[in-house]
Amino acid sequence: MNTKNLIFGTLLIFIPISIAGHYLHWSETLIFVTAALAIIPLAAFMGEATEEIAVVVGPNLGGLLNATFGNATELILAFIALKSGLVAVVKATLTGSIIGNLLLVMGFSMLLGGLRFKEQNFQPTTARLNASVMNLAVIAILLPTAVQYTSTGIESITLQKLSVAVAVVLVLVYLLTLLFSMKTHSYLYDVGIAENEEEGQEAYQPNLWLWVGVLFIVTVGVAIESELLVESLEMATEDLGLPTLFTGVIFLPIIGNAAEHATAVTVAMKDKMDLSVSVALGSSLQIALFVAPVLVIAGWFMGQPMDLNFNPFELVAVMVAVLIANSISSDGNSNWLEGALLLATYAVVALAFFYHPAIEGL
Repeated sequence: MNTKNLIFGTLLIFIPISIAGHYLHWSETLIFVTAALAIIPLAAFMGEATEEIAVVVGPNLGGLLNATFGNATELILAFIALKSGLVAVVKATLTGSIIGNLLLVMGFSMLLGGLRFKEQNFQPTTARLNASVMNLAVIAILLPTAVQYTSTGIESITLQKLSVAVAVVLVLVYLLTLLFSMKTHSYLYDVGIAENEEEGQEAYQPNLWLWVGVLFIVTVGVAIESELLVESLEMATEDLGLPTLFTGVIFLPIIGNAAEHATAVTVAMKDKMDLSVSVALGSSLQIALFVAPVLVIAGWFMGQPMDLNFNPFELVAVMVAVLIANSISSDGNSNWLEGALLLATYAVVALAFFYHPAIEGL
């Protein structure tokens, strides 16, 4: 068992602890912390189960499965928060996930990979394509906010209808990116398959029903722990002295993305920067093109005022993250200094959110 799996395995102890804390009426802070720690290994095993099932069902269906479940933890957590009426928390978590993947994950990957291998290369064409799609996503979440701030007396229902229409467009774009990456231009994305073949995983045939069962169990586990996390969120952040905006944008996305963070950094340290960049950029695109639109549409049906009218400061942070990430990844080459620049940008963004006044309702 490698170090990563040992850590995730150890963290599983927090699942029964958090559930016991709920029924024994422990402090909200303790439940919040233990539930957050419990989500980390569950997210990791969800990703592993998805990858094992993908091996059995083949590259096309497997790619679709990976794309769908790639950010399932964040989707479940956000859906439960949305159901509880914490719309501002949902929006903060979405923007925080995009920022974290582009700056924190890519930053650590390039820094640690660069320290070990000096310079690393990855597919620049794919990086530029992802950058173009990410620019579209930024425009899509920017315009509803611009409509809100350049109009007088616009009704919330009008803004929600606009957001649902934009969400439909984003989902269509997401489907087009899947068609592009898995069918018409799959040769640009063959790096993941090549890596598996290198490690001798092509002949390995996992037990399909075993991993389907694991996927079902961990999905239920993530839902339960997310419920505990959301229920204790307000009281815990107050007790811990964490600004509410900082918690939504920085803390919660790190919890939900911890497993993906570990994967991206691990493969970068094995000189597989193509795969590492694919994980970081791909996760950001899934959040912007799939998770956010699905939540907007779900909010419409649930009667929750979920729209794409984000806090302007969150949008500024997302645009900064996209700008520097696109700038650094466009040449298909990385080194430790570029990783340090991304991490420094993330640190500045995190500090800004820490000292930013809380948003009403968050």
